[in-house]
Amino acid sequence: MSAAKMWGGEPFWGLGFEWDLQWVLTERQKALQAKLIELCRTELRINAIESDRNRVYPRKNFQILAKHGFLGLIVPKELGGLGENHVCAAMVVETIARYGCASTAMCYTMHTGAVAAALLRHHDNVALKDILRRLDKDCLIGTLSYSDPETGSHFWYPISSGAEETKDGWHVKKRASWTTSGGFADWYIVQTTSPNFNGNYADLSCFLIMGDEASYDPANWNGLGLRGNQSGPLEIDRIVPRNRLVGPVGDGARSNDEVVDPYFLLCSSACWNGIAMGMIDIAKAHTTKKTHKDVGMRVADYPTIQDYVGEAIIDTNVVRSMDFMIAKALDEATGNNDWSIHKDNVTHLPRAGLLHWLWQIKFAAAKNVAHVSDKMLHACGGTGYKPELQIERYLRDAKAGWVMGPTNEVLRQFVGKASLLGFESLDYWNTSINERVLSNEIKKMDAEAKRALAERLLAEVNPPAARKMA
Repeated sequence: MSAAKMWGGEPFWGLGFEWDLQWVLTERQKALQAKLIELCRTELRINAIESDRNRVYPRKNFQILAKHGFLGLIVPKELGGLGENHVCAAMVVETIARYGCASTAMCYTMHTGAVAAALLRHHDNVALKDILRRLDKDCLIGTLSYSDPETGSHFWYPISSGAEETKDGWHVKKRASWTTSGGFADWYIVQTTSPNFNGNYADLSCFLIMGDEASYDPANWNGLGLRGNQSGPLEIDRIVPRNRLVGPVGDGARSNDEVVDPYFLLCSSACWNGIAMGMIDIAKAHTTKKTHKDVGMRVADYPTIQDYVGEAIIDTNVVRSMDFMIAKALDEATGNNDWSIHKDNVTHLPRAGLLHWLWQIKFAAAKNVAHVSDKMLHACGGTGYKPELQIERYLRDAKAGWVMGPTNEVLRQFVGKASLLGFESLDYWNTSINERVLSNEIKKMDAEAKRALAERLLAEVNPPAARKMA
C-alpha cells in the first residue's frame, strides 16, 4: 500500500491512498501526483474559490501548472514536454478536480484535447511545433472549438462553419455555441467543413487559430457549474496562413475519432470522478467531526451515513477503475502514447477502435457523480448548503457532466443502437435512409397522398424550369 496521504504536514482530512488506484501509476507518476496535491493545497484550491465567486478564468492556476511542466504533459520529451501517457493524463485531471479546482480541471481537459489534436499532425507543421515547444515556457493555454449553434451536442456536425482556400491562405469561418476557455485561450483547434465543401458534412477539416484571431464576449458567461471555465460563444471570420491547416484537408473526422473524442471523454470522465471523490472527502471530514450532543454521536456514527459513504466509494471506484483501464488500453494501443506512429500514416487510428468504450465511461462517470453529489449533500445535512464547507460548489459542478456533449442521452443511444443494429446504423451525418421507416410511413398513405408525394419528389429532382428547357 502507498505511503500516507499528506495535506501539508498533517494527514489528509479525506480518504487516504488505501481508497485510490495507486497501483496503476508508475513511481514517476506518483511523484507528479504528490506534487499536484501539494499545489492544490497551497494555491489551486484557494484560487478556485476566487474563480467561483467572481467568475474569474483560472489563468493563475494554469501559470502554476505551466511552471511545473503540466501543460506539456503528453508532449514528447524531444519537444520539451513530459512525454506522459493516457493513464497519467487521467490521473492529473482527476487530481486537479478532486483537490484543487474543477473549472481548472475542465479547462485543462480541453487544453489536453487540443494538444493531442496538434500532436497527431505536428510532424511536418512548423506552426504546431512552435506552439507545442512553448506550452509551459510561455503558458500557452489551448482549447477545442467544435460546437455549433445549429446542432447542439452533435458537435461533429458544423452547419454554421466553413473554410475556403484563397491565394493568401485559408479563410476560416466558425460559429461555436460553447467553447471552454473562450476568450482566454492562447490558441484554438477549430473544426469546420472542408474547403470546397459539396454538402457532405463528413468532410471536415481542422485549423489552428490564435487567441487574437477569434471574437468572443466572455463577460456574458455565468454558468450554473464550473463557473470559471468561460464556455461562451465564439466566432472566427478571417484568413489564416496555410500552415494553420491541422493535417490534410478532410482530416477532421479522423482527428475527432482518434484524439479529440478519446482525450475529451477520458479526461472529462476523470474530472467527474475527481469531483465525486472530492465530495466524499468533504463528507468524511464533516461527518467525523460534527457531533449531535443530545445523543452523543457523531454524524459518521449513524449507519445511514455509513451506507451513503460506502456506496459512494464503491460506485465511484468502479467508474475510476474503468477510466484507468481504458487509459491503459489506449496506452497499449499506441505504444505508450507514442506520437511517432502517426507520422507517415494518416489512416492509422488505434485509439478510434476504443471509442465505444470511451462513450461508456463518460456516461457512467457523469451519471455516478450526479448521484454521489446528492448523497454527499444529504450526508452533510444543512451545513452542506453553506459555501464555507465547499460541498455545494462540487455539487453544482457535478451536474455539468450529464449535459456535456456528447450528452448522456446521445451516448446511451449510441451504445444501444450500435450494439443492436451495428455501428453503421449510427449515421453521424444523417445520410443513410431508414427504408423500414420510409416504407412503413408510405403504407399509411392512400392513393391520392402517394400521387401527391410522387409529384413533389419528381418536382424536386426535375424542377419546372429544367423541364421547360428540355
